[in-house]
Amino acid sequence: MSAERKVIQEATRRVLLKDFLVQESARAGFGGLEITRTPMGTRVTLVCERPGILIGHRGELIKRLTEDIHARFQLDNPQIEVQEERAPSLNAQLMSEKLASTLERGWHFRRAGHSTVRRIMEAGARGCQVILSGKLTGERHRTERFKAGTIKYCGEAVHLWVDKGFYQARLKPGVIGVSVWIMRANSKLPDEIVVKGAENRPKTPVVELPPMEEAPVPDVSAATAPPPEAT
Repeated sequence: MSAERKVIQEATRRVLLKDFLVQESARAGFGGLEITRTPMGTRVTLVCERPGILIGHRGELIKRLTEDIHARFQLDNPQIEVQEERAPSLNAQLMSEKLASTLERGWHFRRAGHSTVRRIMEAGARGCQVILSGKLTGERHRTERFKAGTIKYCGEAVHLWVDKGFYQARLKPGVIGVSVWIMRANSKLPDEIVVKGAENRPKTPVVELPPMEEAPVPDVSAATAPPPEAT
């Protein structure tokens, strides 16, 4: 098998594994996934809002989930590690799931969007954006955006400081896509420059200069007056 096919096969396996774990950990609040290859096997780190629901009594559910992953995706000695999300309001995936659940319960999309943005900003985010796309009010597809604070759309700042989450709300008119972007509070933008030791430098005294005297304006009326007429 060529290297290109191996890369495509590995990426496809990761996407299918993420979709499977999102469905299996829906009740626990899926907040993120990280897959790491180790000499002992494959370590799968799950971030959940309620890890106790996913682990089960004496770890029975997590053992069953590990066996299903090994049988379906052929991972080498999978080891699942469950972590609790300490700040669920700053997790983009969790907030997208909560917003989708709110829409499915019958909330108006504008009220739900503004409420989600306000909750994220109150939690301490630097900026956020909520995108709803689908049949929101009628038969035609439309897109609504709700934004607050500072958000970046391209460049290195997006990869470093912006978390993205996506989920689907299944309503009677159709499926609505819910995207949530959150910019972390500790993000540092490229145009923000801090000079080290600037606060310890002595301040330069401000010297007040005396006011400048205005030069007198010459009287040009006599120079421009017409000459007297000769008699």
